[in-house]
Amino acid sequence: MTARTQRTRLLAAGAVVASVSLVLTACSSSSSDDSGGAPNAGATISAVKADDKLVALVPADVKSSGKLVVGADASYAPDEFKDDSGKIIGMDVDLANAIAAKLGLKADVQDSGFTAIIPGIQSNKFQLGMSSFTDNKEREQIVDMVTYFNSGSAIAVKKGNPDKIDPNDLCGKKVAVQTGTTQADEIKDTRNPDCVKAGKPGIQNDGDKFDLQTDVTNAVVSGRDQALMADSQVVDYAIKQSGGQLEKIGSTYGVAPYGVALAKGSQLTPAVQGAVQSLIDDGTYKQILAKWGVEAGAIDKSTINGAVS
Repeated sequence: MTARTQRTRLLAAGAVVASVSLVLTACSSSSSDDSGGAPNAGATISAVKADDKLVALVPADVKSSGKLVVGADASYAPDEFKDDSGKIIGMDVDLANAIAAKLGLKADVQDSGFTAIIPGIQSNKFQLGMSSFTDNKEREQIVDMVTYFNSGSAIAVKKGNPDKIDPNDLCGKKVAVQTGTTQADEIKDTRNPDCVKAGKPGIQNDGDKFDLQTDVTNAVVSGRDQALMADSQVVDYAIKQSGGQLEKIGSTYGVAPYGVALAKGSQLTPAVQGAVQSLIDDGTYKQILAKWGVEAGAIDKSTINGAVS
């Protein structure tokens, strides 16, 4: 990904890691629309009206079901994660609810392993995948992607950067990533080959891979790994929730669009693209992003299959 793909689980190494894991899995202030002065995006979503022209584009079987079944890997705050009650919340969840409302439907957001989402779309288990998928040429070969956000990659380390990690030279370092993500591919396909060319040892094991993004963060907090790589807004959020235990190094890089994933050639694709654009135009989109503090990733125009690489 700049978006993700898959992950292994790190057992909590001590009380501090367990407590950080809890805080990174749920943010009670974000789960309430009115807390902390956040925009009341919940009220905005409730006010979204169905657009008759877009409703007409919805396939009959989806229309008759009354719902959009959405796959999301709920471990990637602030995009999709679980609050203290186990409810799936986040930017993608709010946007899914608003998209469904524009189409005269209700969103049924279901937790799924990240790498199971696209196969789930292909088998019609899900109509949509909204889980911080970077829209890239490779994914566009197997699914349609409707762009809705821009994100880059970023790197975080323990506060004070005790290992003196250089974001431009991670050769020989222990770096935590979520399995199957753009960042994991970057290590394997770009960073480690560059290390070899420079006569240096590569990032160990092509990255220390985890099934859950929360475990990626805990690996650095616990000292198991020296750095983590993830999507930029996810890194920013993790830093905020870590209680001062993490910091970002270097700048955000590799900015690319996120896409809503749909079955290749789906009749739903133009309906979803129209719904996203309508939400951008009427201001609902910006209010949702503001709620989660991710306005920097806002786009003005949604496209179908708009990968930049």
